[in-house]
Amino acid sequence: LVAAYGQGTFPWFSPGQPVLWWSTDPRMVLPVEAFRVHRSLRKTLQGFRTRADCEIRIDHDFRAVITHCAQRERPGQEGTWIVPEMVEAYTALHRAGHAHSVETWMGGQLVGGLYVVALGTAVFGESMFALATDASKIALAALVALCRAQGVTLIDCQQNTRHLASLGAHEIPRPQFLAHIAEAQKAPPMHWQFDSLYWDALLGSPLAKT
Repeated sequence: LVAAYGQGTFPWFSPGQPVLWWSTDPRMVLPVEAFRVHRSLRKTLQGFRTRADCEIRIDHDFRAVITHCAQRERPGQEGTWIVPEMVEAYTALHRAGHAHSVETWMGGQLVGGLYVVALGTAVFGESMFALATDASKIALAALVALCRAQGVTLIDCQQNTRHLASLGAHEIPRPQFLAHIAEAQKAPPMHWQFDSLYWDALLGSPLAKT
């Protein structure tokens, strides 16, 4: 997996299929400075960061996050591409320090999150889930805020979806993407810790807008 991601390739296959590897052209990416915080999401994030029982946790329960992602129902799809072998492989990748979870917690419960692969400052988004309204969007916004603070410029989104495009993602040619991750991998690893002050850079001070 480390070798594959380092070359812009990721696994994607269904139960009963052989392991299939993909390197899409063009490649969907989210420039972190282009992330769109729409009015409704801004209101949600402002409420989330001011509630004492709401918090972002990093790598608190990676297996729970990937398991929820595997169980998520997707319109037009039967089953999941996050097969048991994938869960085990990415959990091992997490233990090795190359996969991370960004988790939305409310009232002491995990209600949403996402997981990524990271090599240096090359960040590859994988999957999200939500058990509460906007919980996955909150996790994505937290990832963007964390990336901005750590000098990450792009988050790989792999494939084009209308939802990602609405948040500021767009396609770039595969050679451009490969050049980006080749340079990003040379950077020191990110510090996977979330500071509530990161919200300020994304949204402004808590009292700036209500």
